[in-house]
Amino acid sequence: MPSRSPMAPPRSFVWTRRVVLTLLTVFSALPVYVMLSSSLKPLQDVAGTFRWIPERITIRPYIDMWRTVPLAHYFANSIIVSVGATACSVVVAIFAAYAVSRYRFKGRRLFTVTVLSTQMFPGILFLLPLFLIYVGVGNATGIALSGSRGGLILTFLTFSLPFSIWMLVGYFDSIPEGLDEAAMVDGCGPLGALFRVVIPASLPGIVAVAIYAFMTAWSEVLFASVMTNDATRTLAVGLRAYSTETDVYWNQVMAASLVVSVPVVAGFLLLQRYLVAGLTAGAVK
Repeated sequence: MPSRSPMAPPRSFVWTRRVVLTLLTVFSALPVYVMLSSSLKPLQDVAGTFRWIPERITIRPYIDMWRTVPLAHYFANSIIVSVGATACSVVVAIFAAYAVSRYRFKGRRLFTVTVLSTQMFPGILFLLPLFLIYVGVGNATGIALSGSRGGLILTFLTFSLPFSIWMLVGYFDSIPEGLDEAAMVDGCGPLGALFRVVIPASLPGIVAVAIYAFMTAWSEVLFASVMTNDATRTLAVGLRAYSTETDVYWNQVMAASLVVSVPVVAGFLLLQRYLVAGLTAGAVK
């Protein structure tokens, strides 16, 4: 009979871990199953007694959800806003993190602490001040920030930028400065070293920052419900349109929710290895 390695965990611990992980998996997968099964039922079956196994399966909710509300328009708004906020956040975070990581300037520590301190406050505290600022800017300059995609991109940028800077600073610190110096010896300036050496070596961290910024913008509800109108409404807010004064189209809500989650889930699965590498590298540093 083979002897157990002295470093192997006890058998009771192994079975406890299996049971806990199984329960967590079931707990996580159960809402997804309910959402999927409800999206394949007629409305009267969803509104009636809940059944784990649908008696009648139909794909009609996936067809009707595009007609009940302008879901395609909301989808386009979410794509534009999320991609715009992600691009702006990544670009600004790269330059800010590189400056903090490579240069020792007066107020550097204060800047880092100030950036991180903004993450300590709940977002609802900034809702009214930010809205008043947008209205004031619009009245003074004629630039419409409230109710526009540009204003929403700027809003989501402020949410993801502090964490993005903080994580990229940790990642850039893990890259030896000797690489920058070698690039400068070869004729590169600071920007050349950044684009030719630091950014290629920091690709996992940059991808992790991009995923975080995109997910933050894609799923935000509070500010999007105040800062948008009928023309600029995003998916997270537009899903409420399936609830009217007389009816709630639960099956279409579930179908639309699954469709809305596809871009984020697909992007996460495709870029998972970059996300894990970026987060762990920054955390270790």
